[in-house]
Amino acid sequence: MAASKVYFTDFHVDVGTSQLDKLTRLMDKAGLGEIDLEKKFVCIKMHFGEPGNLSFLRPNYAKTVADYVKARGGIPFLCDCNTLYVGRRKNALEHLDAAYENGFSPLSTGCQVIIGDGLKGTDDVEVPVAGGEYIKTAKIGRAVMDADVFISLTHFKGHEQAGFGGAVKNIGMGCGSRAGKMEQHNAGKPVVRQEVCVGCRQCAKQCGQDAISYGPDRKASIDHAKCVGCGRCIGACNFDAIVNPAWDTVQMLNRKMAEYAKAVVDGRPCFHISLVKDISPNCDCHGENDVPILPDIGMFASLDPVAMDQACADACMEKEPIPGAQLYRRMKAKDFIDHKDHFENCTEGSEWKTCLEHGEKIGLGSREYELVKL
Repeated sequence: MAASKVYFTDFHVDVGTSQLDKLTRLMDKAGLGEIDLEKKFVCIKMHFGEPGNLSFLRPNYAKTVADYVKARGGIPFLCDCNTLYVGRRKNALEHLDAAYENGFSPLSTGCQVIIGDGLKGTDDVEVPVAGGEYIKTAKIGRAVMDADVFISLTHFKGHEQAGFGGAVKNIGMGCGSRAGKMEQHNAGKPVVRQEVCVGCRQCAKQCGQDAISYGPDRKASIDHAKCVGCGRCIGACNFDAIVNPAWDTVQMLNRKMAEYAKAVVDGRPCFHISLVKDISPNCDCHGENDVPILPDIGMFASLDPVAMDQACADACMEKEPIPGAQLYRRMKAKDFIDHKDHFENCTEGSEWKTCLEHGEKIGLGSREYELVKL
């Protein structure tokens, strides 16, 4: 597959110019203006952030994208789908409340906010996956598929399972209905290492399936009949007491995410934007965020989500960890094993390369790219 162009601009600005001006210029140079947007419904897929988390993208960026679409005759809307886990985004009403609380409203962004898979996360459509090896038909939120044009607006950050949350994850996992998310997560289920568990109960607070209980010794255990394998408990445990014994589970999750993303983007114009800033160690689905593990880098845009994710990851690998952050502390630990990768070093057991490799294999995009700096 031929190399794809990925456009980049940093966050530095001169007096009288803003980052939002640079984002507009980036979208123009990367080709969004060449897509016919006139009277087209345009889905801007993004993450509104779990309340309590402050690392999600500011609504100002969403407004800039929406304004660009409207200036060219398009009809934009911001969109995300409901979550599997406990939190305030598991149904459309709570999800909208959370979005508004974090600043995403028609008044602040200039466009409507729609929860793509409906009130209870059941309003989805079965979408064929061309070339899919694990998913034949993906369960995608109906509003996502009803759009004529698809734009992903991604906060690029770390992730406790997938290594990082980039464009492919924002599209694949983010556009799946609740049933679709479960289908992607169900390859393996975590277990508790009883000898390490301290009974802090942080894992149970993150479990949306009520699958974690405690015995008389205060040790946690997981009911696999209830567990959906989402991995939230792994990220919540500060003592590495919860592990996934299925060695290929993360790799399987990554491959399924790539196939779900393929279902979303096939057959219609698509455009992708990633902002590599506030690079928290965990997903914006957490109701909190730790300090960034790496310094802010810049804004990327491309017609190819795989190439853009690869470019973002490569840019991150060139940066030094921020002293005191989770990545830095892990690298200073006595038992540290260097994986030669910031994201895998940050969260033991996480992995991201499989996702992009599989995405390239099934025709989602190319890992080869030409970086065009603005």
